[in-house]
Formats: sequence, C-alpha cells, structure tokens
Amino acid sequence: IVFSGNGPSGICLSYLLSGYTPYFKRESLHPHPILQRKLEEAPEVSILDQDLDYLSEGLEGRSHSPVALLFDALQRPDTDFGGTAESVLTWWHEPNRAIPHLVLGRNAPGGAWHSIEGSMVTLSRGEWMGLPDLPFKEWLKQKRRGLRNNRATAEDIAQYYQHYVMKKGLQKNFRCGTVVTSVRKVSAESISEHAQKDLQEKSGSLWNSNEQSTEVFQVDGFLKTVECGKEPFSIYAENVVLATGTYDSPTWLGVKGENLSYVHHQLSALEEAVKNSSIGIMSDPVLIVGAGLTAADAILFAHHCNIPVVHVFRRRVSDPGLIFNQLPKMMYPEYHKVHQMMKEQTAACAGPYECYISLPEHHVLSFGKDKKCIIQDKNGCQKAYKISMALVLTGSNPNLSFLPNNGIDLAMDSDQPVNPKRNPIDVDPFTYECTQEKGLYALGPLAGDNFVRFVQGGALAVASSLLKKANKNPP
Repeated sequence: IVFSGNGPSGICLSYLLSGYTPYFKRESLHPHPILQRKLEEAPEVSILDQDLDYLSEGLEGRSHSPVALLFDALQRPDTDFGGTAESVLTWWHEPNRAIPHLVLGRNAPGGAWHSIEGSMVTLSRGEWMGLPDLPFKEWLKQKRRGLRNNRATAEDIAQYYQHYVMKKGLQKNFRCGTVVTSVRKVSAESISEHAQKDLQEKSGSLWNSNEQSTEVFQVDGFLKTVECGKEPFSIYAENVVLATGTYDSPTWLGVKGENLSYVHHQLSALEEAVKNSSIGIMSDPVLIVGAGLTAADAILFAHHCNIPVVHVFRRRVSDPGLIFNQLPKMMYPEYHKVHQMMKEQTAACAGPYECYISLPEHHVLSFGKDKKCIIQDKNGCQKAYKISMALVLTGSNPNLSFLPNNGIDLAMDSDQPVNPKRNPIDVDPFTYECTQEKGLYALGPLAGDNFVRFVQGGALAVASSLLKKANKNPP
C-alpha cells in the first residue's frame, strides 16, 4: 500500500496500519448513552472490526462525515461542550495485524505544517491537533510550555507530528523528500517479472491467491537527493491512498496582470518583503484580496508592522458564510478584531483604524504594470488604487497533476476540478474508497475533511477497509 502525502492524515493511517488497534475501554462511560450501549455490545472486538455505519448512526457535530464524528467522539467525548472527558479508547499493539505500507511526502512528517510560518497560531484548539494515543497537551507539557488561548503555533504542531512518528516507531514506513509524478492503473501482466515477484513477496501474505488483482497501481516519482539531484522510482501497489492535502496550488482570480511580479498568492511574500525592507510604513498600500483566515493573518501582520492595507472581498461583512461570523469572539480575539476593522473602516466611512481600508462587495478587475489596480464595486463603479504589492489569498486547491485528467474524474462533479470545500473526491463514507476507482482511497481535505480532528476518522475508515481486504480481521 502506498500513500501520497505525509501530513496528519497519512501519519494517523500509518499508525493504524502498523498494528495499533483501538478497543473500547471497558470501565469508561461515554456521555452519549446510545453510543455507550453500542460500545458495550462487543468490547472484545476492536473498533476497526466493528460496523462503522452502525456505531456512527445518530451522531451529530461539526463534520459531514459519520466516521469522522465517530472517531472524534471516541477520542474527545464532550469536547464541543467544553468538557475534558478522557478518551474511551484503549490502544493495543498487535503486530500480526500490521499491513506493509509506504508513506511518501515532500517534507518531513507533518506535511504542509512545515511550510506555514512557525509563529502562526492555529484556528483549532490545540488539543484538537493531536493524533491517537499521544495527547498534544501532554507533549507540550514535556516541553514546559502551555497553550496560548487554548491554541498552538504551527511550529509546535510540525514538531509534534515529527515526534509522533518517532515515538510510535513509524519512521520505517516514511520516505521523505519524495515527489510523486504519476499514479495510474496498469495490468499486472505488463509489469516486469522482478516487480511482480516483489509485489507478491510484499503482499503475498495479505492477499488470497484467488483474489490476486489483474490490475495494480504504478506510482512513479523521484527522490530529492542531497546533491540536489533527482533519483527516479517506480512502485507497484494494490492500493493507493491520496492524502496530499490542499496547500499546493493557491487559487488565482484569473484577471489581467495577475502574473506581474508584484502580485503574490502566498502570505510568505509579505513576510519576505518586510524582512528585506522592500516595503514599510511609507510604502503605498498592500492590496489584500480575500475574506478567509489567511487574508486575516496577512492583515494582522501588516497592521503589526504599520503597513497600510487596502482590503478587497466579494461578500457582505454580515454574510453568515463569512468565517468570522462563525467563530466565538472569546476564543479568537485577533480574528474578531479583523472582522471589526472590516465592518468599521470602509472607504465610505472613516473609522478608528489607521492605515486600513475595507472594500466589501468589491472585486479586482485588473492589475497594471504601473502598480495601479482597478477595483469594481457591486454597482459597476470602478476605482484605481496605487499599491506596492498585491496578495491574492482566496484559498488553495490540491495539485493532482500526477493523476489522469488531474483527478477530475474522481470528483463529486466530474466536470469541475477537485476542490476541498465545493467539489471533493467522491468516496464511500464508511471506507473512503473512491467510488470511481476501486483500490484508490482519498483522505483529509481531498475527501472534504478540512480539520485535523476530523481527518482521523477517514484514516479509521481506510484502515478498517484495508484490513478487511487483507483478511486480517479476527473472525
């Protein structure tokens, strides 16, 4: 089995496929009485071997995935109500149930968390960033640190994920510094005898000979070497798990001049410009496009450095779909401040915040070579702004160029590109296997699970499905 992606989804699945098996802790009491009754029916049977559809029925929460809600409820029983009830799971290491697998990733274990500015604070509560059987808070205590406002920094999380892989002994399954360039189905007969023998040796103990697949996946790519070279590889696998996240390709507006050198699509460009003093207090304003949390982070950073900002976004400030209208003020004071600025400091009415102008229900028409940007409001009125740089922060899309047709055929709407919020990969909700391609699984944002606390249920579903295929379930 090969996974593409070594972020929290890939790490959690590797843990489950390494023989670590969750059981219901017999003496524990779950606050959800119906779930408690179901768990008491077969405490000697691992959660991986139970009917996930039956266990998750009737659970409600902040995810659309029943298995994500189930695994979250087992690990953090009453966390949404501010409770601190302990997990009702106990973990047993059963090495005979381990399934050989490889986890391929560009970075160290933790995936995109290594690419995020280290001091950035997470949206989710710190304890929600943890993986099974090693609470994040416990790890942080060992470092003699606490959580700021119940939240953690990106640097802490990236280090925790690396520590988790070492502590749980998973590093033998990880190949870091690898880039996957192609995943495609090939007939088992077409691959070389050597590769066939290798595949049988690796999976012979897993697959019944009468079930031997006539098709396998060929995974091609390269390993980045110390000498900055590229060492190509080809791996053959019966099953492939896509866990690449969505941090790869920032969304573009598709307007004229967007490819000019002063237009950027990542927050790091602003940090870099401040670091090398190419912009400062006396500069023309920075244009920030977008109304999500990355745009808010850019505004906070600019505000902290006294850099003037023109902020453009399409929605109304009161739009319930705006993320700021969904966040509790007490827990997210800095995002509440940005939301307040967006409301009170529009171009139409000057507010208390210097160096910031909010332009709700506006959009960018074009960027000029003279660093003039044309912006239009909902009534069609246009205005030009002279800016020092532009940051288009309107989300990102997964890079699935290694799949046939960029993975579009796998999406819920197969006429549109895969998008974690609007058009995820179409998967079976209880196995996470792609409905359009058997043997291919999708995890995390690719399958519509956008928070670390909920990607783990997908890993549980995939592990349960692979154990059934491998016939490693106890009778």
